[in-house]
Amino acid sequence: MLQLRTLLRRIGFQSDIWFEHLDPRLAGEARPYTECDPAADPQRLILYHASTHTDMNAWLVAAASAGQRVVVDYHNMTPAEYFAPWQPRAAISMQDGRRQLAELAPHVVAAVADSDYNAAELAHIGMAGAATCPILLDLDEYHRPPDRRLEAGLAGHPRWLFVGRVAPNKCQHDVIAAFAAYRKLYAPESRLAIVGGITSARYQEALDDLVEDLGVADSVEFPESAPFPELLAHYGRADVFVCLSEHEGFCVPVIEAMELGVPVVAYAAAAVPETVAGAGVLLADKDPLAVAVAVHDLLSDPDRRAALIGAGRARAGDFALPATAARWEAELRRIWSVAGETP
Repeated sequence: MLQLRTLLRRIGFQSDIWFEHLDPRLAGEARPYTECDPAADPQRLILYHASTHTDMNAWLVAAASAGQRVVVDYHNMTPAEYFAPWQPRAAISMQDGRRQLAELAPHVVAAVADSDYNAAELAHIGMAGAATCPILLDLDEYHRPPDRRLEAGLAGHPRWLFVGRVAPNKCQHDVIAAFAAYRKLYAPESRLAIVGGITSARYQEALDDLVEDLGVADSVEFPESAPFPELLAHYGRADVFVCLSEHEGFCVPVIEAMELGVPVVAYAAAAVPETVAGAGVLLADKDPLAVAVAVHDLLSDPDRRAALIGAGRARAGDFALPATAARWEAELRRIWSVAGETP
């Protein structure tokens, strides 16, 4: 959102960010949406980033009813069934979020989605014709110095990495099971890091039990949250990025991995094939043995690994900020011109 605000201001819009919940680290960057009168400025275009259930929905409907133009930027919402066994209240919230999005559909003038996969979801609920504009990422930021203390640890043994929230849809349990098979069959000294904040404490507890049951507790780490230099160090010492998630609306971490020269092995589900686009190993089967064999085959073939790293870096380049910002600018100008105005 900060990158998008910068772009909007650069091309001539007055742009501000309004929030329902704000990370304290971003204090001063945005204001509560409740301070914004939905009927105050009939010329306002509201770009709503949709990704969860929110009390803001009624405000958005009121703004649209007052004549303001509402545009949805859809980042996807996790299907409720993934959370129902672990956090029933969260599952209900996810159901409500999708219901709210459908209720908002008749009131929007245009929609944008991070991926074609997300755009198809919007079409299903009545927001046809959504443009695909990927998330704005400054990939140059990923080439800042990593945390050298972390980067120096335990070199010489294969390292698996997954980055993403500890959440049932991301299927870290499948990564652990595949890693245990790989460790037993090929590399007993290999390591796995699963980096990301905990969305479901119960699911994390189950993962803790799983690593104990599979006898890999001493070789799997769960850095709950990593400052950016530590995150870069995790990428820097990884040999392979393994993603077995079943639901991703885009999957930023696979772009991060490819940009940083970490080959990707991923389950071909949701938006992941679209994001990877042939620049990684895509699996139709995520049986632990199948994943372990795929990783071994990749890491034991230096020429193939080097080719995949090159393809990954080229694919990541498709999401470089100049290219994605140009797509966003063209779409924003198109949306604005539909109303017969220019910034």
